[in-house]
Amino acid sequence: MNIAYLYPWDVVGDPTAPGRIADLGVEAVALAASYHSTRAATPYHPNHRVLDVAHSAFYLPVREEAWGSLVPASPTWTTPDAYLTARDALKAAGLKVLAWTVLTHNSFLGSRHPGIATRNAFGDLYPHALCPAHPEVVDYCERLVREILTVGEPDGLILESCGPMGFGHQNMHEKTAGADWNGPLGDLLSLCFCTACAPRYPEGAQEHIKQVVDTQPDPVTTEQALADHAHAIQEVRLSLSTHLRQRLITVARALSPETPITLHANPDPWAAGAFAALPHGEPGADVLVGNCWGDPASDAARLTTLANMANTPAENTPDPQRIGAYVLVLPPRPADATVLADQMATYIKAGATEFHLYHAGLASPARLSALRQALNR
Repeated sequence: MNIAYLYPWDVVGDPTAPGRIADLGVEAVALAASYHSTRAATPYHPNHRVLDVAHSAFYLPVREEAWGSLVPASPTWTTPDAYLTARDALKAAGLKVLAWTVLTHNSFLGSRHPGIATRNAFGDLYPHALCPAHPEVVDYCERLVREILTVGEPDGLILESCGPMGFGHQNMHEKTAGADWNGPLGDLLSLCFCTACAPRYPEGAQEHIKQVVDTQPDPVTTEQALADHAHAIQEVRLSLSTHLRQRLITVARALSPETPITLHANPDPWAAGAFAALPHGEPGADVLVGNCWGDPASDAARLTTLANMANTPAENTPDPQRIGAYVLVLPPRPADATVLADQMATYIKAGATEFHLYHAGLASPARLSALRQALNR
């Protein structure tokens, strides 16, 4: 199955959008039900060309009785029921609609509730990153999934940022590249030391991390950078992702047993962000999607690792897990059907059985044409 990613505002107010997406040759749309702040191009919309999405928002009606201490915001740049309006229009065009659900990436809630947001070893706040070590965050994510399944009635559920966020993928103009916090140093700055996380780590870990970041010894791996603290810290981080992921899968299966669940996943145990760490697999999911925005050979290796995890069916997954390749059709990728088709062929050989195509609303006409040709090949 091929899946085009879209925002609700790509469809609401544009009657030509469903047909344009269906003509790409995809079977389904991943439609954002909850999403973070962004500035988005809208090259096809009859009413605007650039949309300023000022804060994280929920694109279904916010029913007060459905939420606890954390309540998502409604959008002001589109209608409060934009997901439902877009869903119906897309389904009328013969497309399945999957609910693209962003979980712990939420600057609106993190800014208003800094106590449940991530803090690095230096005490710096990451307001875009809700920390799943806090019960309130897990509760919010559970309620989010319940509302999407109950009110949105999607054909599938896609879980993004299903674990701790980190140093990158935030919500402001990025001005940090010159500090050279790359690789392992970026992993260290992604570790959370909020009031719920700090007591879980071994004694001395926080000071060790601060010293390594400040001295920049250029460690080869994150494990080397953390030295004797590596195993214990990794176990803490993975336990947070595992707990959140399994709670949400349990909620989803109880509410809608037949709705397929897709995870944006990364086999790297130190991963933080949209593609959460999943080094040991997750038999409760139907699809594992790996990011394919970088070097195609490295992307293919990542997909192969995910495919190897999915090779052993579990009792509660009678059908084999599918592997999705999250394919970028935006810059720096060229608008070239041959290049795109070659990359897709590489990902198929690595184990991909479906393509998640980012992003059908942001891509120019030339890029959509290249995508259509590549899928036809």
